[in-house]
Amino acid sequence: MQRAEARPRQHPEGAALGGGSGGDRAAVAAAGAMDPTRLLFQEPSLYTVKAIFILDNDGQRLLAKYYDDTFPSTKEQKTFERSVFDKTHKTDSEIAFLEGLTIVYKSSIDLFFYVVGSSQENELMLVAVLTCLFDSLSHMLRKNVEKRSLLDNLDGVFLVVDEIVDGGVILESDPQQVIQKVNFRTVSEPAAYGFVLFDYIASNSEQSESVPASGGK
Repeated sequence: MQRAEARPRQHPEGAALGGGSGGDRAAVAAAGAMDPTRLLFQEPSLYTVKAIFILDNDGQRLLAKYYDDTFPSTKEQKTFERSVFDKTHKTDSEIAFLEGLTIVYKSSIDLFFYVVGSSQENELMLVAVLTCLFDSLSHMLRKNVEKRSLLDNLDGVFLVVDEIVDGGVILESDPQQVIQKVNFRTVSEPAAYGFVLFDYIASNSEQSESVPASGGK
């Protein structure tokens, strides 16, 4: 999904600000360009996230979603992911800046989670996406957030990512809401998703319920 470019509305010649002289209009335009408030609110956008990817502890891609053409080819994407991994996997920080991008990240056992935005992006928004992603997967995988468990439930992981971000737009930041929506999709569209997440949760629930019964015999 390509980002829609916001374009300023064109005013007819001489109509701007009451049709003042050319010098007056130039002075007003220059003043507007110097106004930091105007610059701050120029071209607001909902397109917050440029990419989400999950790597293993060797820096190999397990899942990746890119939402614009910053890295148009798979080769460029993987080169970027390797650069990010090399910069972050041995640090205790939670934020990095690379190639003009803001990157927030989190590790768990043998996994690394990354959310990427522009250099001007609010880090708190990116952290909210990262936290929602990690907490949703932790709930889905019964707190067993590691490579093997993630690969066994990869279809469900993609569903979780799609419920949080769509086309770079943040849709949800509440993990409980994400899990509920994913469960609804797996139940209502079994042909597409094969009950991947629903079966996983249901089977775990049945196992936990059967433990007291077997212990009472």
